[in-house]
Amino acid sequence: MGKSAGLWKGFLTRLGRNQAGNALAMVAAAIIPLLGLVGGGIDVSRIYLTKARMQQACDAGALAGRKQMGAGAWSANSSKANTVALQLFDANFTAGAYGSGILTRSFSESNGKVTGTASVPLPMTIMQIFGSASKTIAVTCDAEMRLPNTDVMFVLDNTGSMGDTNSGDTDTKINGLKKAVKCFYEALMKVDTTADCGTTPSGTNGSTVQIRFGFVPYSVNVNVGKLLNNDWIANSWTYQSRTFSGTAGSWGSWQSVASSWGSCPADTATTQYRNRSESSFFGFVFCSAGDYRTMSGGTTQYTYQPVSLNISGLKAGGSSWNDDIALPVGAGGANASVHWDGCIEERQTVRATSYDPIPANAYDLDIDRVPSTSDATTQWGPMLPDAVWGRTSGGSNSYAAVTTSTDLSQNNTSYFCPAPAKKLQAYPTSAPFETYVDSLVPTGNTYHDIGLIWGARLMSPTGIFASENGLTPNGGQIERHLIFMTDGDTVTDVTNYTAYGIPWWDRRQTSSSSAPSNTDTTTQVNLRFLSMCKAIKNKNITLWVISFGSGVSSTAQTNLQTCASTGRYYTATNSAQLISQFKSIADQISQLRLTN
Repeated sequence: MGKSAGLWKGFLTRLGRNQAGNALAMVAAAIIPLLGLVGGGIDVSRIYLTKARMQQACDAGALAGRKQMGAGAWSANSSKANTVALQLFDANFTAGAYGSGILTRSFSESNGKVTGTASVPLPMTIMQIFGSASKTIAVTCDAEMRLPNTDVMFVLDNTGSMGDTNSGDTDTKINGLKKAVKCFYEALMKVDTTADCGTTPSGTNGSTVQIRFGFVPYSVNVNVGKLLNNDWIANSWTYQSRTFSGTAGSWGSWQSVASSWGSCPADTATTQYRNRSESSFFGFVFCSAGDYRTMSGGTTQYTYQPVSLNISGLKAGGSSWNDDIALPVGAGGANASVHWDGCIEERQTVRATSYDPIPANAYDLDIDRVPSTSDATTQWGPMLPDAVWGRTSGGSNSYAAVTTSTDLSQNNTSYFCPAPAKKLQAYPTSAPFETYVDSLVPTGNTYHDIGLIWGARLMSPTGIFASENGLTPNGGQIERHLIFMTDGDTVTDVTNYTAYGIPWWDRRQTSSSSAPSNTDTTTQVNLRFLSMCKAIKNKNITLWVISFGSGVSSTAQTNLQTCASTGRYYTATNSAQLISQFKSIADQISQLRLTN
């Protein structure tokens, strides 16, 4: 081997052992894939950021558009819904962000669901070296009003003033209320009613969602008795009534009596009739022939006083009730048929100047206490106005018992019983819902406390109807809303027959040693009302309060605002505003949610 060959071999050997030379070659070989990795990472990050920001903008636009749409219909030309959706998109994604190109975005609505789409080309930076010039980024989003399982209890003022008309309205307040409640139903249920609510409801609620409505119309009293189980009503109850304290005479023989025009005469303590009946001819009343007999001897005398009467005959088993009962309060102590329309007297209460906290023995303010058949203080009693007298002596009210041969008039007391309340139930179609709402009639004075007490009882998940209200049949949780509406201040009268008896004589809420004034009873109603507001909110029930009309005093409005859950107090001076407020509440109860 020559000298030159040896030199060349040595060079190759040294070159093979030189690590610096190898590293340089390796770096040179790796620079292209490294550029791909770094460039890809930069461009992928830009793609991710662009898509994430676009998705947020799309979601925000869909939510805003659906919220603007409310319970109405979507219209890009005549409503702000589409405009608002686009504005919210643009506020969250600026054109040209991250070096993106020309942006396209749009929103549309179908069956109550707002859908958004957006796309933008994103030019690549370093990845252009590898032939990837641009990437199109696209997103979609949906938003719709979707209810959870929901219970709504309406506690509605049905007092006499609701028959009046607000200034500027052409219809009565009660009719304005009926329309507002129907429009609430439309907005929440997405089901049309006969009311003109300004818009046609759109969208649907999920088929698995439970939505129920209940009603407690109130004035002086509430009509809830026939919703209760027999065991929850006492077998005997004390009424301001009367007993026959005279002596019995002897009845003569039956004698015939001819037919006559006019109503048939009623039995008295000394005269009785049989086999007579009334009929009508051409608008005139005619009484058929029959028999009569009279009593001779004896004395007619009554003692007017508190009397314990056996009222168990009203119970027909389970939760069934008889409408009438025979009680010994008739002429001469005879049994008389006494009607029960369903209004109730409250269970045990206490006399206090504060009900915050609620006293332990104030069972009337205990939302959840289930009555016990072994403790009559926990049970309720039926209101029986035909068995009640507010006794008088010498033309004035008398707290002491009164014994007289005079058949005292019952006209010195007043009784008002509103439409029967309704437990929570589903109304998948509007007809039965509207039929009930149309049955409401204004009557009587204003006792806010009794309305709230029974609204709370009928919807409580842990009270007398816990088995119906605790969970859905499938075990689902329920959101609860109580809507309380009134058109005025508390108005009481000590001779009203109330859920606490007749205040002038029964004195269950006020001092037993002196006659109460109307101011005394009004103070009691307001104190109990505010304590019940707090108790309801403490049960995680959202309490919405609406003051209707211009006749509500500033003091009453303060109480109503205190009563409501935070941010849930509304005022409406006329029917149009009332309808708007009810629809607004329905929209808020319908939770706005993203569906994609």
